[in-house]
Amino acid sequence: MLLLIAFIAIPILEIALFIQVGGAIGLWPTLAVVFLTAIAGTFLVRTQGKLAIRQLQESFSKMDNPTEPLAHGAMILIAGALLLTPGFFTDFLGFALLMPPFRVMALKQLKKRVQMHSFTVGTKATHNSHDSAQEEFIDGEYSEIKPRENPPQSPSGWTRH
Repeated sequence: MLLLIAFIAIPILEIALFIQVGGAIGLWPTLAVVFLTAIAGTFLVRTQGKLAIRQLQESFSKMDNPTEPLAHGAMILIAGALLLTPGFFTDFLGFALLMPPFRVMALKQLKKRVQMHSFTVGTKATHNSHDSAQEEFIDGEYSEIKPRENPPQSPSGWTRH
């Protein structure tokens, strides 16, 4: 039900904001602001996304819990979608999600509602009794290719005239 309300309320809010801002500054400046926020948002999403990927790689290399960098990456992805959606309210939410302090606060709120029961690094080796006794073979045929006595005079040995 909450999702339905959001799908109805957000477009109405965006339309109202477009009317208010367009009435205050005019049509073309309003469209320019929407266009410029999309460009600025794309740039910020790329830089923040690279940072999030670097933090995720760092957590993998240290064998740390990757949930926090993954959550930051997901919020940056959502921010990018919000910034590419035309509108002032969605731009505000998108820019807020690009700010690390806001993401940390949102993650704390999310952690209150979600519990992680376990975290494992690596893979568990599972062996079936019938598979471990058998070895894997790859069957194939080969033939030896002998080099020619008179190499071709072309620039490479791969083409013939």
